[in-house]
Amino acid sequence: MQNIYWDLLKKNREKSKDRRIETLFQSDKNRFKEFAIEIEDLYFDYSKTNIDSETLKNLIAYAKNLKIMNSINAMFEGEKINVTEKRSALHTALRNFKANDLTNLYKINKKLLVRFKDLSKFCNQIRTGQKKSGSGSKFTDVVNIGIGGSELGPKLVTAALSEYHNGPKIHFVSNIDPSDILKIIKNLDPNKTLFIISSKSFTTTETINNAKKALKWVCEILGSNGLKNFVAVCSAKEKALDFGILKENIFEFDEWVGGRFSVWGPIGLPVMLSIGTDQFKNFLEGASQIDNHFKNEEVSYNIPIILALIGFWHSSICQYSSRAILPYDSKLEYLPTYLQQLDMESNGKSVNLNGERINYPTTPVIWGHIGTNSQHAFFQFLHQSNQVIPCEFLLGANCLDNKYYDSHHLQLIVNCLAQSEALMFGIKNETQFKEETNQHRNCDGNKPSTILIYKKITPKILGKLLAIFEHRTFAEGLLWNVNSFDQWGVELGKNIARRLTDSISQKDRNNNFSKSTLNLLNKIRKYKNF
Repeated sequence: MQNIYWDLLKKNREKSKDRRIETLFQSDKNRFKEFAIEIEDLYFDYSKTNIDSETLKNLIAYAKNLKIMNSINAMFEGEKINVTEKRSALHTALRNFKANDLTNLYKINKKLLVRFKDLSKFCNQIRTGQKKSGSGSKFTDVVNIGIGGSELGPKLVTAALSEYHNGPKIHFVSNIDPSDILKIIKNLDPNKTLFIISSKSFTTTETINNAKKALKWVCEILGSNGLKNFVAVCSAKEKALDFGILKENIFEFDEWVGGRFSVWGPIGLPVMLSIGTDQFKNFLEGASQIDNHFKNEEVSYNIPIILALIGFWHSSICQYSSRAILPYDSKLEYLPTYLQQLDMESNGKSVNLNGERINYPTTPVIWGHIGTNSQHAFFQFLHQSNQVIPCEFLLGANCLDNKYYDSHHLQLIVNCLAQSEALMFGIKNETQFKEETNQHRNCDGNKPSTILIYKKITPKILGKLLAIFEHRTFAEGLLWNVNSFDQWGVELGKNIARRLTDSISQKDRNNNFSKSTLNLLNKIRKYKNF
């Protein structure tokens, strides 16, 4: 895996590790143009990274040497690139219903179109009040019960598109902590609340337990008619039927749709209910446009691939252990959390596609928050700690349609640009402070950052942004030679939790848990008095 280009990149790093980023602008007057990509209403700038022309050339050569475009085509053509589970990764098909020359994909698209029409019909019936609750009432509230990919994507998109809401109010329950569901349902009317149970396997512990509580809460009031208040989104129809979900209220999706890539299909039902099918189609259309860009654009001008190469450079070559996601847009409040799962569950691996242990870091720790709140929380760390954290800014050129708030948004813009400038230059560019006389005020600068600018959050632009990050994650996985579409590590804790559940219910103190865990379990038994 570590071919000649990897070695060249290490040499690039050795030559540049003490170089100031701002000097690259001095040696290349057109750097701000050459290290940027624009596609329609998106502009990606990566000029404030310590990547020079030679390094960029070697990064691109590394990607081409791996035949990255062949792997990308393999994904779009439905090959079983998820090798450990022997599955395709065809989430892109959820947003592309056009006929395809490949027979198998044409059949898939045809099936998806039928499903989408069924989902749209159901959505319109709920929104217009044609489909009633078990009490005969129109639904005013929708509670999505799901965790991981069954919550993070829909929650992000629903919040980001709040200006487009014209349907029932959407709520999300994910945690097994009873406080999570109780704080939601205590303010709702069971006669007017629709529950969406989202679980691919329909066995997810947190989801099923919360669903049972919701079912009991509704049916205590409505009896068996309460089942009309429940919808299942899953890949396990029989399990949903066994739970009691009505057949016409079950919406299926396929095994080749990974949870963290699933917001484009039935998992996106909460989004569709809140903004309507027409705007949801715009969301899909935006993502589909990026699909075409990712599949067809040359590596040098391909935003997801260049983002992936930057991430690979920072993580594996520079050995930076984390990445800050900094959206200067309150609508994208949940983006850092969404990307935590997308990146860390996809590429948090230590074994390559051949099943061999690897000796290089893959995905960094993903974290962040919205600006300007983050400036008053952890930017002190970004500017003055001795750790280098690559920062990724997102910024909308426009905000609300209400011109009354233009001055607010202007301050948001200048804060974002000022922070990226400050990260590069540090305190030495600020004449009001004297580094020599007060070291406590010194900021070293030379911290890399990128910025992605978009016109304004709309369904279409949001679709583009999320598709860029999806494809960036896949491309990074290709650069690291790992499978981005499995998540076996997630299952380990679940299996142990099942054994612990049996231990608690049977009060069996003689099992193979560590003495620490057994002692903690005994303490909890004592505190719970059972």
